[in-house]
Amino acid sequence: METEDETSELWTRCPACSAMLYNEALATNLQVCSDCGHHMRIGVRARLESLCEPDSFVWHDDHLAAVDALTFVDSKSYADRLVASQAKTGRQDAFWAASASIDGIDVEIGSFDFSFMGGSMGSVVGECITRLFERATERGVPAIVISSSGGARMQEGVLSLMQMAKTCAALAKLHDEANMPYISVLTHPTTGGVAASFAMLGDLILAEPQALIGFAGPRVIKETIGEELPDGFQTSEYLLEHGMVDQIVSRGRLKMVIARMLRQLLGEASTPCTSGAAYASDESESSGEPKA
Repeated sequence: METEDETSELWTRCPACSAMLYNEALATNLQVCSDCGHHMRIGVRARLESLCEPDSFVWHDDHLAAVDALTFVDSKSYADRLVASQAKTGRQDAFWAASASIDGIDVEIGSFDFSFMGGSMGSVVGECITRLFERATERGVPAIVISSSGGARMQEGVLSLMQMAKTCAALAKLHDEANMPYISVLTHPTTGGVAASFAMLGDLILAEPQALIGFAGPRVIKETIGEELPDGFQTSEYLLEHGMVDQIVSRGRLKMVIARMLRQLLGEASTPCTSGAAYASDESESSGEPKA
């Protein structure tokens, strides 16, 4: 008879519908519940490899590490928090960046790692994103950033806040000097200074279903204004309805949609994304998602 620990290694209970999901099948389905479509958290490497050709990655800037310039201490020191997060993730900070290709299209792509201090944006994350935009400008290729962040990293104070302007300035050069598109992908959650800067400046803004997207959290807003908030406030669906995102795309269709949009933005002939067909077909667009 299986013990509870052995069962937990084989199965995951969906937090949305309580279905028991076989972990191997869940991984194949990119951590999306096959019963209700709930999107669970997915590892950064698995996310990027689901979008890009596996042999195309050239990783960048993973040697950059934050310093505790303010000797910040709350319940514990910032230096200790960094050491703990680095040991937990095996990474220096909360952003992965790479040169890669999607369906034969060269791109500069990066993703936040929410498991590293809630994907907060400090000086290293801001530098990695700035360098991503700069490489895209130099190479004349599109840029893609997948956001999942609690916002600016308070332990770095104004050094963190200035990354909002720094990343946006580099993004402006991508448009002005290289005339290349930027696709922003918003996942759960995308909040704070990240949502208030480059994440909402995409030429195309895509979002995963039911992602929390906003500056301050709904609880903080509710307590501040003293009013009840609308149903679904700050979800992907609410933002789509109010014109803040362009399309909600399920994780399995994301590669296919990005490849198709990149070809349109670059003025290239559209071709079938064969690798995307492994997850979904165009028939899935009848699920209520708007067509691109």
